[in-house]
Amino acid sequence: MVQVLNKTERTRLRRAHQRGHYDTDTIHAILDAQPLSHLAYVLDGSPVCMPTIQWREGDRVYWHASSAGRGVKAALAGEVCLSVSILDGLVLARSAFHHSVNFRSVLVFGQPELVEDAREKADKLGRLIDHLYPGRNGTLRPMTDQEIKATAVLSLPIDEASAKIRTGGPVDDEADYALPIWAGVLPVGMSVGAAIPDPKNIDGVEMPQHLDAVQLG
Repeated sequence: MVQVLNKTERTRLRRAHQRGHYDTDTIHAILDAQPLSHLAYVLDGSPVCMPTIQWREGDRVYWHASSAGRGVKAALAGEVCLSVSILDGLVLARSAFHHSVNFRSVLVFGQPELVEDAREKADKLGRLIDHLYPGRNGTLRPMTDQEIKATAVLSLPIDEASAKIRTGGPVDDEADYALPIWAGVLPVGMSVGAAIPDPKNIDGVEMPQHLDAVQLG
């Protein structure tokens, strides 16, 4: 059964309402497709927006940071906004005004929580690795106690969130369709390229098959 989140003053679209989506299936799919996010919060009275890797588990979104960083305290001191965007195409119209882009985006608002238990934190960080590279975490050396201590893991419930999506071609003024100007869409996509081995790899170490499962978008 599809779950639809309640609209709030922060999540409801005020223009282009047809592009708004509030069902968790759509929101989760966008979060899962793009690990790079931006986290906005207030630091020393000024707005800050920082890039960070996010991953989703169920109805919560997680990210990590340096335990010693000022951003962790600032994020925990008040509400934050986590944003994820995916560019899918450049939309060329017959006028500059109607040029646009096709995209998928999500905003999640709320009060973050800190994962404090060391064992749970290590588990979450391992899931981050497997989210990006399925099956890799089990092949790595275990994290040290110091590494776990130095890394903060925060999470946010996906309770107040919305997605915004644009698809399709240009929408021009009716009179402009008669102009001899090319219009259309240049598709844009994310792809994982050929692996570049670390020159310090030990001789004979082959690229693991689990890297074949790495996908974005």
